[in-house]
Amino acid sequence: MGGARLSVVIPNWNGKHFLETCLGALRRQKAADIEVILVDNASADGSGTYVKSEYPEVRLIELPENHGFTGACNIGIEAASAEFIALLNNDTEVDEHWAAEVIAAFDARPDAGIVASKMLLFDQRDRFHTAGDYFTIDGRAGNRGAWQTDRGQYDSGEYVFSACGGSAAYRRAMLDEIGSLDDDFFFLLEDVDIAWRAQLAGYKVWYAPSAIVYHHLSATGGGATASYYDGRNGIWLIIKNMPASLLRKYGVQILSRQLALAFSALKAWRGPEARARLRGMIEGLASMPGALSKRRGIQARKRVDDDYIDSMLTRL
Repeated sequence: MGGARLSVVIPNWNGKHFLETCLGALRRQKAADIEVILVDNASADGSGTYVKSEYPEVRLIELPENHGFTGACNIGIEAASAEFIALLNNDTEVDEHWAAEVIAAFDARPDAGIVASKMLLFDQRDRFHTAGDYFTIDGRAGNRGAWQTDRGQYDSGEYVFSACGGSAAYRRAMLDEIGSLDDDFFFLLEDVDIAWRAQLAGYKVWYAPSAIVYHHLSATGGGATASYYDGRNGIWLIIKNMPASLLRKYGVQILSRQLALAFSALKAWRGPEARARLRGMIEGLASMPGALSKRRGIQARKRVDDDYIDSMLTRL
């Protein structure tokens, strides 16, 4: 689709049962200047055949093996043609004005490298999944407003720390400068990592409350797999991105939280999630040299002072 301003990249792995809702909503968008790219991670459920038959306007990229969430997204980003690129989970339904609102948010704010949507639960549409994401001084990422009933408390646009990768939109020029998702993350916290890199490079994250997405929250992952990557990637986030002065300032809080996570996992050792988290944390520490190597490039691109980054962190 030539001349698109927004490319929508959808990673898919055996998600055929979600695609009618997801792609149907994109077909109904009021904004005409979008392209939709579905990157299929070697699904075995006929997803590719279904898309070719029912949604021929969608650009389908069929991968011979599963590249994970980050790998599929990066392949889609590379294939995208528009000046703005949105990542969208396959288990979502976007409001008909979503694409137009994302484009409008970028147009109104040249300093925004990322736009976060208002994400509500698919089955409880008055309850939040996230209104943009935060990052705490002790190294924890989280969803603003999670589980809260929508009473208008997040109806104003504002700058936030990060955008949930289930519907995050990125400015192409920013990605050209700071790079796409870190493919080593594979799954989980890759969205917060790219927000860190954006913030350090001087780009902001705008929360656009009129860009509405409904999300089947539990459909895209969890259990031991999520625990492993959360444990590992959470350590990588801090090592790669947090400026040295903030590591010194909040080092006690960061270390205390990591020790508390490890102790809690040890207490629950019989559970597969607990064991997976410990494996992830051990791998995160063991792979510190690689994270430190990436850190050098990230910190070298830093264009904001540490006080600004400190101001964007959430206090406990």
